[in-house]
Amino acid sequence: MTRLFIPKDAAALALGAEKVAAKVLAEAQARGVDVEIVRTGSRGMLFLEPLIEVETAEGRVGYGPVKASDVSSLFDAGLLNGGAHALGIGRVEDHPYLKRQTRLTFARCGIVDPVSLADYAALDGWKGLARAIEIGPAATIAEVTASGLRGRGGAGFPTGIKWKTVSEAPADRRYIVCNADEGDSGTFADRMIIEGDPFALIEGMAIAGVAVGATRGYVYCRSEYPHAIKTFNEAIAVARAAGYLGPNILGSGLAFDLEMRTGAGAYVCGEETALLDSLEGKRGIVRAKPPLPAHKGLFGRPTVINNVLSLVAVPHILAKGGEFYASFGMGRSRGTMPIQIAGNVRFGGLFETAFGLSLGEIVEDIGGGTRSGRPIRAVQCGGPLGAYLPVSQFDTPFDYEAFSKKDALIGHGGVVVFDDTVDMAQMARFAMEFCAIESCGKCTPCRIGSTRGVETVDRIRAGVKVEENIALLEDLCNTMKFGSLCALGGFAPYPVTSALRHFPEDFAPRHAIAAE
Repeated sequence: MTRLFIPKDAAALALGAEKVAAKVLAEAQARGVDVEIVRTGSRGMLFLEPLIEVETAEGRVGYGPVKASDVSSLFDAGLLNGGAHALGIGRVEDHPYLKRQTRLTFARCGIVDPVSLADYAALDGWKGLARAIEIGPAATIAEVTASGLRGRGGAGFPTGIKWKTVSEAPADRRYIVCNADEGDSGTFADRMIIEGDPFALIEGMAIAGVAVGATRGYVYCRSEYPHAIKTFNEAIAVARAAGYLGPNILGSGLAFDLEMRTGAGAYVCGEETALLDSLEGKRGIVRAKPPLPAHKGLFGRPTVINNVLSLVAVPHILAKGGEFYASFGMGRSRGTMPIQIAGNVRFGGLFETAFGLSLGEIVEDIGGGTRSGRPIRAVQCGGPLGAYLPVSQFDTPFDYEAFSKKDALIGHGGVVVFDDTVDMAQMARFAMEFCAIESCGKCTPCRIGSTRGVETVDRIRAGVKVEENIALLEDLCNTMKFGSLCALGGFAPYPVTSALRHFPEDFAPRHAIAAE
């Protein structure tokens, strides 16, 4: 029986993967051939989705992007033997987009059945958890610290230090919370992992539980991810039944269990303290710090809060050792980063690589430039609150410190490309409007400042006292940056000030309006 692999990742489904899978099955039945269709996650080459892979003696051969109407011709061309076809890409592992990557976090994604324990174990699954149990909490934290792993959700805080702080905080219980509230525009890595390799997140959270003495974990996911929620809940049930979760994980006598909670879609709940309030059944509003969540977090107990990508890196670190993971990257940015390339770009998708590639290599070489064929004008990194970088700064290495020097953010690894038709004043306005809509309202600089920001940009674009209003806008951004309670108001100025700095011509008067 021939095995075919067709993604059930949300991106592939949006492009017709369900119809393609149904057509493949129907065509096989009509031709009297036996096939097994394995529904996987995505490899991350979204420009090739839906991607069909067939298992051959030479490896998995791919075809994409496939429409349901292509299936008959694929069978005619010898799909089940890896035959030549216009949609053929050859051995999938040899595709240039994949071959250039360093896949640690996403090593299994797109390859395995997401809820198959056998598939997961066959590719080094559970080795990290077994080693964490073997070496104990202190040594586990030491490995994570030695790896140089930093928060992949945006803040870049050293994971090992956070875990050590929680482990040393006196408490009758501790918690592990995974922030899967992936709200940044142009990001999809968390969703891809949860849909394509959910056991990796379960294992990472269990390791964190062993390390800090927590017996309970929660994954906070956004309601806009129904496929991820369904897959993860299924994976939890499978892992629990097999003894990887529950009162006696891997027969160690240690207890750890977890559940997924779904948020209502508030962007501010990506901020860790607002997330905690939402988990507790309250309105998601930012808490003042201190106390830090590491000391007083969920239900007032010490809490590890990490992003999906941070926790999914942990099993690999424990299985291979902290020094192995730290051997990738540059400076204080160690390991790999799953970069999500989106926007007006030819080859959109996920590209995991060690820190250090230049922004130009990511956008022009790997991403292939703009889909429109027009020149690139700007790239926004780090989500809707990230800075806009012009082509003149494309030599900037993709690294926390290098970006910080440019007043920019790596954030969650999203890279959104714009061609030369973009209106940067309009994009600056959008940043302020987004902040105004998504603000929890607790602090004045964010709540009021963002609304005044929209009004000020509108006056500038209308030609009203342009120089005075630009000065006012810069002052307002400074107040929001240093006066806001959390990163929502604190980072909203980044796209505005970067647009003003790099694209001042877009803030010239559009209309001659008499001064008020």
